[in-house]
Amino acid sequence: LNSKINHYLEFYSMKFSRFAAMALTLGVATGANADWSQIQNEAKGQTVYFNAWGGGDAINAYIAWAAQEAKSRYGVEVRHVKITDAAEVVKRVQTEVSAGRKTDGSVDLMWVNGENFRNLKNGGLLFGPWAQNLPNWGLVDLNKPVRTDFSVPTEGFEAPWGTAQLTFIADSAKTPTPPRSAAQLLAFAKANSGRVSYPKPPDFHGTTFVKQLLIDLTPNPVVLQQTVTPAAFASATQPLWAYLDQLHPSLWRGGKTFAASAAEMHRMLGDGELKLSITFNPNEAANLIASKQLPATAYSFGFGGGTIGNVHFVAIPVNARAKAGSQVFANFLLSAEAQTRKADISVWGDGTVLDVAKLPAAAQATMRKTAAGALAEAVPTLPEPHASWVEALEAEWLKRYGAR
Repeated sequence: LNSKINHYLEFYSMKFSRFAAMALTLGVATGANADWSQIQNEAKGQTVYFNAWGGGDAINAYIAWAAQEAKSRYGVEVRHVKITDAAEVVKRVQTEVSAGRKTDGSVDLMWVNGENFRNLKNGGLLFGPWAQNLPNWGLVDLNKPVRTDFSVPTEGFEAPWGTAQLTFIADSAKTPTPPRSAAQLLAFAKANSGRVSYPKPPDFHGTTFVKQLLIDLTPNPVVLQQTVTPAAFASATQPLWAYLDQLHPSLWRGGKTFAASAAEMHRMLGDGELKLSITFNPNEAANLIASKQLPATAYSFGFGGGTIGNVHFVAIPVNARAKAGSQVFANFLLSAEAQTRKADISVWGDGTVLDVAKLPAAAQATMRKTAAGALAEAVPTLPEPHASWVEALEAEWLKRYGAR
């Protein structure tokens, strides 16, 4: 009798687990998620000021679409506050909280990761934890680095939004054989004097390029995953500075000035002024070809040993006015529909944070679409250094090269 009872208990336990998982996938409020309907009701009529990078037409168009959907489906007004540097948003939140503006902050939701997340979290400036309570959290691929951000545990204080990886772009008509390592890049720059550049840190792409070189050149990359110390910094970065001292004289304008941004590098590549450009979206070259900003012969590539990749997130400041509306919008951004549209190369081409195997067949097909110019090769993904390395690297780079 006991064995039969145990059998039935096990059977119905499995049934309930499957039902709960299905309900979570569909975004249905289960017992564990019973207050989600209350959050949705509270969100109606709220205005979410979403501070997000505004430097890409495809990104801006996607956010506009998502905002329209949030308004029609949930009654949440989303206004895209276009920014150029998330660090400035962090400073604004810090200033508001310090001035006693505890509940009516100007930022409701922000696109963030890395040192900016670390600074917000360490300063107690984030609302949460909330991310793992979102109904669509059940779709997230937990094999991706969605629970750490530049080696800093997220602990539910930010929700993953997309994935990215440093990618180089060239034109096969002019550069049929690209450099595949830091050493090869140095030789390439010397052989093509004045035709290579990178954005000046603290520009995001410029800092990422410097971090990539650091990982490639440092004798012990493991130390980069730990909080930076003066001794570790001096030892790990010595090969980087020696390398840049050799590289800069061969750069565009002799390394005395740098490309303004990755977008400017794309234009210079298209004009033939540069031989290489960089992006943090492996599909961006395909979009640039489609919009006639790059020739059809453009292609993407990576270093043989891998390139830096990470997850980008959205977070809610502790003094946000529309916390409920921000959670509802963040949950929509994690939906299969929104993630599939975002991953579509013809829309944006930003990598998904979802477990593709959990999605409908049509969504899986869209996720796996490729286009000419997009990164077609398998490039290993290297982890970002601990967030504490970023400010130290930028400060030292500016000290050494910023005044030239």
